[in-house]
Amino acid sequence: MAEDLQQLRAAIDALDVEILKLINQRAAHAQTIGRLKNGTVYRPEREAQVLRRIKELNPGPLADETAARLFREIMSACLALEKPLSVAFLGPLGTFSQAAAQKHFGHAAVPMPCASIDEVFRDVASGNADYGVVPVENSTEGAINRTLDLLQDTPLKICGEVALRIHQHLLRKVPGLDDVAVLYSHSQSLAQCHEWLNSNLAKVPCVPVASNAEAARLAAADPAALAIAGDAAAELYDLHRLVENIEDEPNNTTRFLVIGKHDATPSGQDKTSLLMSAHNRPGAVVELLQPLARHGVSMTKFESRPARSGLWEYVFFIDLEGHRDEPQVAAALAELQDKAAFLKILGAYPVGVL
Repeated sequence: MAEDLQQLRAAIDALDVEILKLINQRAAHAQTIGRLKNGTVYRPEREAQVLRRIKELNPGPLADETAARLFREIMSACLALEKPLSVAFLGPLGTFSQAAAQKHFGHAAVPMPCASIDEVFRDVASGNADYGVVPVENSTEGAINRTLDLLQDTPLKICGEVALRIHQHLLRKVPGLDDVAVLYSHSQSLAQCHEWLNSNLAKVPCVPVASNAEAARLAAADPAALAIAGDAAAELYDLHRLVENIEDEPNNTTRFLVIGKHDATPSGQDKTSLLMSAHNRPGAVVELLQPLARHGVSMTKFESRPARSGLWEYVFFIDLEGHRDEPQVAAALAELQDKAAFLKILGAYPVGVL
């Protein structure tokens, strides 16, 4: 038994040496590509293609998602050799927005926590950050209206998306539920855990705060306080996970958008997001949908918001399957340009891989 273990460990050591050598060879090639590139260092379509290929080729026993995450981090480290990317997100550190940013860009990216979604947009628009990651919709709570409103006016483009499973944990500085005085969390997390809280902590006052990370910080400073937050906040503030996954909806997922000064070229599996409004006449909205049906373009999102231009006027946020440069999508968009009172393409980008 001891001899078998020694042989297996020796084999692993030899593999580690080979893996290290190959990773550095990849990094050297990435550096060479970086020197040959003109303009944008980060290419979301290329990274999506690589991650899809890894998942398709993965023989196991690692899960496809695990293999893709490993390569995501390798690509992140290689990209940082060219230029470390700064990524703005709704802070502070330890939020789900940071977790989404790390999922998409890897841990080699430079985190830039912001006080508001507005600040994320401003930092990217001003060049203070290379990219931003902002929440746009939650499977339980619906659209994030502030993000939709800001997309109306910004010159920035959507260049990616991230789907993050939201797992909420009950956290505390000390173990157990004795002598609890208060529970802190973001209002949306409180809503997502409403039934669990009613069944298990109905008598504990719930106090909404600016973020789950702030809730964790408050709980770390007060042994009588509880917090609802995710893994990142629990680790950052060294809190006990008293109960894990207390969200009422087990498939609770938040979709985030990656915003920057460019979108992406076709990757093979893409979305196009756009904003448009209809003329004020009967059947105008139906007219807007006809070009999509005529050209066989599937719509995956249709969300209305009040327009900034006048009272009782609305704009529609739409996600289409396919890249705006693909023939059928381009043909539908050309027709929409003539039929819509206003049309703005927000970006074309790869469908989220991880």
